[in-house]
Amino acid sequence: MSRAGFAGPGGPGRGDSSDMVDGFGRRIEYLRISVTDKCNLRCVYCMPLEGLDWLKRDDLLSYEEIVEVVRVMAPMGLKRVRFTGGEPLVRRDLARLVGMVAEVPGIEDLSLSTNAVLLADEADALEAAGLNRVNVSLDSLRPDRVDAIARRPGSHEKIMRGLQAAEDAGFAPLKINVVLIGGRNDDEIPDFAAITRERPWHIRFIEVMPTTANLDLSRENYVSCAEALRRVRALGELEPVEGPTGNGPATYYRFPGAPGTIGVITPMSHNFCDRCNRMRLTADGQLRPCLFGDLQTDLRTPLRAGESLVPHIRETLRVKPERHHLVQGADVGSGGLVALSQTGG
Repeated sequence: MSRAGFAGPGGPGRGDSSDMVDGFGRRIEYLRISVTDKCNLRCVYCMPLEGLDWLKRDDLLSYEEIVEVVRVMAPMGLKRVRFTGGEPLVRRDLARLVGMVAEVPGIEDLSLSTNAVLLADEADALEAAGLNRVNVSLDSLRPDRVDAIARRPGSHEKIMRGLQAAEDAGFAPLKINVVLIGGRNDDEIPDFAAITRERPWHIRFIEVMPTTANLDLSRENYVSCAEALRRVRALGELEPVEGPTGNGPATYYRFPGAPGTIGVITPMSHNFCDRCNRMRLTADGQLRPCLFGDLQTDLRTPLRAGESLVPHIRETLRVKPERHHLVQGADVGSGGLVALSQTGG
């Protein structure tokens, strides 16, 4: 897409670094960018088996449009960007977008959330383009369970190849996200934790969050991170640590002398909204101040009309809520969100 009509660097469409503060005094420095709503897996906690009504191609922001949003937000205080989906690697030539964003002045950190199914073929190009870090979803260490949770046969083998490729490419820290699902993977909590004694992996246990498509799972298979830590402590002493570089809300622990860490992300049992430093840009150009709820601002329309985005970004910051209002096993507070893949999680 031509950049004709876009405000150039330092032009009238840009704010300054004092702008990215919300109504509760939180400084917003982190943008999660969903590049697609599509995914090559159908994880039981994330997306319906039949998939969703996918966005039409014309509705998706082009890479150039995504970069323009980042160019506008960077002088306002944006420093960190994470690429998400759906599964971001199903969108062709993601490394090109990474390289374009890496060149934006003021952006200090670029990361990727992926299921790693396609990562083996992309890791080197992403690293060369300027990607700093990778988070990989791995909900079991057993091939049959990974395939069952992902509802796609052969997933485990591809994910493990992707993890190896990420290590070989030098991505560090390497974070492994494990969504806790009672009766399906919670008996592997000690096995995941034990990995951190041998490898520099940062295992993060995540409480399942309710959406319209996973309410039964959320209600019947919920496992708290407190319970996960109780089981981990049965293996030995844990010490609290600052944890690896990142932008997220995890609290970290480590076995003394271990090269890796164990993190917990507790959106349900102990919400961390008071420390929220992020907003989300959906694949179709909606700026969301919170993962959940129904607040979002259309950036695609003014972007394509060549109008300034700054007033729209400031308004989104103004209405950013103090906290989410999720209720375990119910769609209260989700804003009608069917699947986490719709907003990038």
